[in-house]
Amino acid sequence: MQYDVVVIGSGPGGYVAAIRCAQLGLKTAIIEKYAAVGGTCLNVGCIPSKALLDSSEHYHNAAHTFGIHGIKLKDLEVDLPQMISRKSQVVAENVAGIEYLFKKNKITRYQGLGSFKDKNTINITKGDGTAETVTTTNVIIATGSKPTALPFLPIDKKRIITSTEALNLPEVPKHLVVIGGGVIGLELGSVYARLGAKVTVIEFLDSIIATMDRSLGKELQKSLTRIGFEFLLSHKVTGATVKGKKVTVTADSPNGGKVTVEGDYCIVAVGRTAYSEGLGLENIGLAAEERGKKITVNDHLETSVKGVYAIGDVIKGAMLAHKAEEEGVFVAETIAGQKPHINYNLIPGVVYTWPEVASVGYTEEQLKEKGTAYKAGSFPFKASGRARASMDTDGFVKVLADASTDEVLGVHIIGPRAADMIAEAVVAMEFRASAEDLGRISHAHPTYTEALKEAALAATAKRPIHI
Repeated sequence: MQYDVVVIGSGPGGYVAAIRCAQLGLKTAIIEKYAAVGGTCLNVGCIPSKALLDSSEHYHNAAHTFGIHGIKLKDLEVDLPQMISRKSQVVAENVAGIEYLFKKNKITRYQGLGSFKDKNTINITKGDGTAETVTTTNVIIATGSKPTALPFLPIDKKRIITSTEALNLPEVPKHLVVIGGGVIGLELGSVYARLGAKVTVIEFLDSIIATMDRSLGKELQKSLTRIGFEFLLSHKVTGATVKGKKVTVTADSPNGGKVTVEGDYCIVAVGRTAYSEGLGLENIGLAAEERGKKITVNDHLETSVKGVYAIGDVIKGAMLAHKAEEEGVFVAETIAGQKPHINYNLIPGVVYTWPEVASVGYTEEQLKEKGTAYKAGSFPFKASGRARASMDTDGFVKVLADASTDEVLGVHIIGPRAADMIAEAVVAMEFRASAEDLGRISHAHPTYTEALKEAALAATAKRPIHI
């Protein structure tokens, strides 16, 4: 078969790229090595983790806040198998939705491992060892990433596990040890902390969610501590051993001492590594980076081989599903002869703990490093009428604006529905809005987004209304 575009990988980047290509009239095929499409995000990442986060949050509220709301319960218990079953159903429905979109857009789907025979010929090796080939004018590599392993800490997938196994635990841990204070570890730790587990996070750096504005990490640490987390920051993990049903993790403390933490499960959540093995890159004169396994691309997301593009986790930049989606659309439109654009500084980052954390643009630390003069305004959710009504008063909104032009340079939110609120900030920054613009826009009352308006007022004129 001859195609205009073949996409290798059906995660958010790959399937969106394929759909956009088809919309633009390009004959398109997609190759996925697994039976289920959707990649890490739909199957063992974004979607299943959010399903469990929602279920665990319902339980936590029933156990801790329903009484205050005047709702009386007795004999409350966790049915973990049902939570996991519901999670699996959500995944299945999402996967079926992608299959439907492939059919709707007349995209041919192949199952097998895609690899280059040459830059226009792709081998598809099936699970039974048989193979077929397709030819194409363009190729989009969208093979995603996999959990990063520590070389001195073997993962047995039973007691020492990755995020994948953490989605299907047979029981609520009594003590869950999480190596890594980033997004994945904190989200999965939150699931089990809400269900009653003690959670110990061991982080090499001196703060959690360290790539985001430092104030967000400090506030999130306070909130998570209240639901059963403990944090060992600036600790370097040196090993882990399993004996029976116990995992013992050892680490070096910042004062030079040794620390031992014993739990019944240990999640290794130290990041993800690009998945570029088995692609046959050497057959077209490409090689992935030695460290990180990423593929180098130019400003058009094209590799050094003409007609071969790469997107998502397998190239530079944040490993985010929505970043991969934007790149998929970008490449599809580039192939079609259009002139698309992506502003990487305005791709938001989100942590789906509760309170949620969301951020876009520059952090205070980055502005200081750049020497940019800025002004900051913040507003706490404890002063929000809507947040008081829902008992979600942890957190704040922070707006950073240019000291001379008042242009919004960054927005950082920790609080209820921050993941949804951040979109308003992204829109404002895409249109180069000033903090005054945000502060003068009418926001419905009572809503959480009023906190963004108030923070903008605090930044532009030091005149918030409600504090």
